[in-house]
Amino acid sequence: MSSSVPDTQLGLTQSEITLLRQHQQIALSQAGSSSSRAASHASSHGRLLLDPSSLQALSAHFDRLMYSIQQRWQALTQQTQTATQIQYDRAGNAIQIADAEIARFRAILREIDELQVEFDKVHRIGEIVKGFKARVEHLERRI
Repeated sequence: MSSSVPDTQLGLTQSEITLLRQHQQIALSQAGSSSSRAASHASSHGRLLLDPSSLQALSAHFDRLMYSIQQRWQALTQQTQTATQIQYDRAGNAIQIADAEIARFRAILREIDELQVEFDKVHRIGEIVKGFKARVEHLERRI
């Protein structure tokens, strides 16, 4: 098998070798290549098939895989940006609503303060009236 190499010479971990073998099988089966059987045979002997057509199929497979990953990454990026914008808008709306409620609450407090001032005035007037009433009663008793 001159067009294959022992997988131990590639400097890959066992899981990376397994993954590479799986992708080589997928690439060759998608290419409809007769090299698929040769790749299986090489794999069963601890070797990876490295002939030009196998490498070309593997390269095309990885190009498609990278394209698919990039498309998914772009879709996720767009979804993340959309979700972030929605949350930003919601936060902005929540802040606007909170600001409006704070302003409304302050207006209510101002009205309460104004009513308290009016209540204090009425209370003082009531005290003055009581004072006059007491004077009038005192004068009536003297007469």
